[in-house]
Amino acid sequence: MSALTALVRRHSLIFFKDKGMFFTSLMTPAILLVLYIFFLRSAYEDSLLLALPAGLPLSDSLVNAVVGGQLFSSLLAVCCVTVAFCSNLVMVQDKVTGVRRDLTLTPVKKSTLALSYYLATVLSTLLVCLVAAGLCFLYLAYVGWYLSFTDILLIFGDVVLLVLFGTALSAVINFFLSTQGQISAVGAIVSAGYGFVCGAYIPISQFSPGLQTVVSFLPGTYGTSLLRNHTLQGAYEEMAAQGFPAEAITSVKDAIDCNLYFAGEPVALSTMYLIVGGAAVVLLVIYLLLSFCRQGRQ
Repeated sequence: MSALTALVRRHSLIFFKDKGMFFTSLMTPAILLVLYIFFLRSAYEDSLLLALPAGLPLSDSLVNAVVGGQLFSSLLAVCCVTVAFCSNLVMVQDKVTGVRRDLTLTPVKKSTLALSYYLATVLSTLLVCLVAAGLCFLYLAYVGWYLSFTDILLIFGDVVLLVLFGTALSAVINFFLSTQGQISAVGAIVSAGYGFVCGAYIPISQFSPGLQTVVSFLPGTYGTSLLRNHTLQGAYEEMAAQGFPAEAITSVKDAIDCNLYFAGEPVALSTMYLIVGGAAVVLLVIYLLLSFCRQGRQ
């Protein structure tokens, strides 16, 4: 256990001390904020107003709360995965520089080494994402706060779950990387593409039917929806308290992916948790099996 703790501490310190990796991990939230300022805010607001029946007034505070909740959920849904890929690059760089080979010559078990990379990535990613979540809470408090204490706890739970999923996904993919060029290519692809396929940038409801079917098989889609539901639950309750028809609220939920459908059937929140959590467990098992198989060949 002491060896595992020491390795986790070593990997985490390397990530935060390496300015290149650390600032790269912050690029995704920075890019998303820029997109929000120049494009996403107006797009989110237009989607909200179009989903509401004509003649239903919506206060500026509620509009800002719904639009801000979408930004909040989008930013965290993307960060929990992309930051995991960045912080998990310590594992790849150790292979590139030969440090991993040196570590395998020590009495430390290779399974312990593999697990240490996973746990260090979870801790590093979780710290960055929790800081991002804190900033988002401050933003919502400024533009329109309708969250309950339960909503806040559920949001933090969603972040932890998505970090576990993102770390397991990055561990499996990064396991096969062994050069600096591969690191750069994978990082660029994940940073540019993940936000679109998980519905963070553009609501899935606006995709073509065929693309909606494809993304309905991706766990990240349901992770984004979980965050959407919990960041916007208070705003929906306020709408109901102000006398908004249930049909209107459902229309808004459909438009911004709080309600997801698989084969035409609604997906319950409990099912979303099972999908994301199950994917995290399966990917972690695959990563550990890959590490075990390589150990057997060495």
